[in-house]
Amino acid sequence: MMEKIRQLKEKAFTETRQAKGPEETEKIWRRYLGRQDGQLTIILRGLKNLSLEQKRQVGAFANQVKKEIEDFLNERKQGDVSSVRRGKDFCLLPGKAANYGHLHPLTRMRDEVADIFSSMGFEIWEGEEVQTDYYNFESLNIPAGHPARDMWDTFYLQPLSGEKKKERLLLMTHTSAMQVRIMKQRKPPLRACVIGRCFRHEATDASHEHTLYQVEGFMVDENVTVANLVHVLRNFLNVLFDREVRIRMRPSYFPFTEPSFEVDFACLNCQGKGCPVCKQTGWVEILGSGMIHPAVFKHAGYPAGKYTGFAFGVGLDRLAMMKYKISDIRLFHGGDLRFVKQF
Repeated sequence: MMEKIRQLKEKAFTETRQAKGPEETEKIWRRYLGRQDGQLTIILRGLKNLSLEQKRQVGAFANQVKKEIEDFLNERKQGDVSSVRRGKDFCLLPGKAANYGHLHPLTRMRDEVADIFSSMGFEIWEGEEVQTDYYNFESLNIPAGHPARDMWDTFYLQPLSGEKKKERLLLMTHTSAMQVRIMKQRKPPLRACVIGRCFRHEATDASHEHTLYQVEGFMVDENVTVANLVHVLRNFLNVLFDREVRIRMRPSYFPFTEPSFEVDFACLNCQGKGCPVCKQTGWVEILGSGMIHPAVFKHAGYPAGKYTGFAFGVGLDRLAMMKYKISDIRLFHGGDLRFVKQF
């Protein structure tokens, strides 16, 4: 057995020296070291039939020879790649390094937000970018002519030429447009998180964009209170920013919630002491929220007075700006690869 292994080694070395090019070198590798039918591999596989003493001697020698053949073949492969020969041989040039892509910061934030809410039992939904006037406004207690519609600068869509006039379509202005859609498909107890792209006809600056992403969260069940809202928001922000976040709630107005709240949290930049980011107040406004209005439940077809629920909406872009310390919201859609490659 030992002599057979020595002969295999000499034969492998001789064939490797005579090999012409990387293809022949690869064939020699498979002939002697191949996982299935390599000659040395077959010998190693047969060691189980030997005595314990023979296993020790032959096994140690066979593994040593295997390593010597591997090293010799690897040296030959490196010589094949580094050599530059003409005529009957070949010419290889150094390869180019692979240029790997990067996840966009909004994509990273979307995935992280979805993971957090999913861990809290929320079902994740994708917002539908084209909505009807009914779901975007009327089902949210904002009928035609209501002054609250001025809060959203809406992109309305023209019907196709020759198409019969249908319900007016528009680009989704807020992910709240998915509330009644989802409530009609799911019965309480219900926890839903909607992540979608919204569109608003407004002037752009460092903190405003005509295209933005929003996160909508709402929960419906019997005896849901503001305390449940505060608990969910606090846990979400603590996990997202990986620290204890202090929040406060201020009275506000939204047609589809009553009571309504603006939620602020202590500035992460100055820890609430006051800086330019928080305009020296120590607080940063982050989202709107409130208890779902009974009129919304009526449009969803829920029994009057049986269920309560909360809802909140926050800009995904704004969350990303705070977490990654981004100063201008327009950078997200600017198409500058230097910006994306930082993440």
